[in-house]
Amino acid sequence: MNIALLEGLLANLSEYLMTPVLICIVLLLIYAIYAMGRFAGLFFVRRKNAQQYRLTIQIKERKWYSGYPIHNYFVNNPNACEDELEIFALKKLENLRVVTRVAPMLGLIATMVPMGPALKALADGNIQGISESLIIAFASVIWGLVIATLTFWPASVKKRWFASELINIRKLRGS
Repeated sequence: MNIALLEGLLANLSEYLMTPVLICIVLLLIYAIYAMGRFAGLFFVRRKNAQQYRLTIQIKERKWYSGYPIHNYFVNNPNACEDELEIFALKKLENLRVVTRVAPMLGLIATMVPMGPALKALADGNIQGISESLIIAFASVIWGLVIATLTFWPASVKKRWFASELINIRKLRGS
């Protein structure tokens, strides 16, 4: 097979990736904004119930509290083993963690795809073609990083919250 034909085929196929990647970036941005809103809501609910929750842990009472999903799972499933609770916590974090990692990758893909046409425009002396390609390239990587930033912080804080809930569940069990 001719190498030039293969290169042309790969270049054309990569250009077809641009639209789905940009759509994914927009959808992930919407999700990131939604996730930040949910995180803010969870923060205020946890803050409201924190004193009662701590008291419940001290007196070793198994009571349901809004804003404490791992604890509530344990209250509803008292026979759940520690591994099951950890898997439940990881499942609650999964979407945020995936978005945090995938968004920059999509931004990079959307950066690299227009570079081919930009370099071709450079070779042809077409300054406008270069700028059009580079605008979308740099905008997409910026939005990928913005999305990752918006989801990284809630994912990190929730991970700490859930780890704390797992420790408190151990206290409730007396182990």
